[in-house]
Amino acid sequence: MAEMFDRIAPKYDFMNRFLSAGIDVSWRKKAIKRLKADNPKTILDIATGTGDMAILACRILNPDKIEGIDISVQMLDLGKKKIEKEGLSNKIRLQIGDSEAINFAPDSFDGGMVAFGVRNFENLEKGLTEIYRVLKPGAQLVVLEFSKPKTWGMKSLYNLYMKIVAPKMAGWVSQNKEAYDYLCESAKAFPERQEFVNILNKTGFSDTSFKPLSLGICCIYTGRKK
Repeated sequence: MAEMFDRIAPKYDFMNRFLSAGIDVSWRKKAIKRLKADNPKTILDIATGTGDMAILACRILNPDKIEGIDISVQMLDLGKKKIEKEGLSNKIRLQIGDSEAINFAPDSFDGGMVAFGVRNFENLEKGLTEIYRVLKPGAQLVVLEFSKPKTWGMKSLYNLYMKIVAPKMAGWVSQNKEAYDYLCESAKAFPERQEFVNILNKTGFSDTSFKPLSLGICCIYTGRKK
């Protein structure tokens, strides 16, 4: 898995903007704003990739510290360059880390966030349990993830885009169609909406909810550590 993300790292940010027509930036901002009322000072960004969520969270929330973890060295290297360019190296630290074995003490963070990463957890429940462990009591987790639209017309367009259009465009631009085939398949297989909320509940989170965005092609999920 890490090797695959290392291969697509150089084109990853461009492909996110390109394949979502730039809407993913708006989704990320909306997800981060769910944390604003909590005024978190320490935030864990799981599956941080190239640090997009961490950088946006710094701008919107102005925390004292954001720790970003990811399994891809190449993604993290690109993220560190972006963070340095933004002048945020004193606030954001990126490091190698596995969601299923998070290298932080219990009750370490005021908030947690995952953008388009939970679908790649090898063991979803184990990963969520680990996130729960490192959050402080009362801290909120915000998850942003693709979902399948429910209306017939939008559902048909979404399936056509995800199965045919997106992988072909990704292949043309990144020369790694197989990796984006995998990303589309993982999005398709993800236990979305109430099913994912049920897993959040099962792993200990309370006050759980989901909110569809952009006619249901993406959802924001939230939950709190009891």
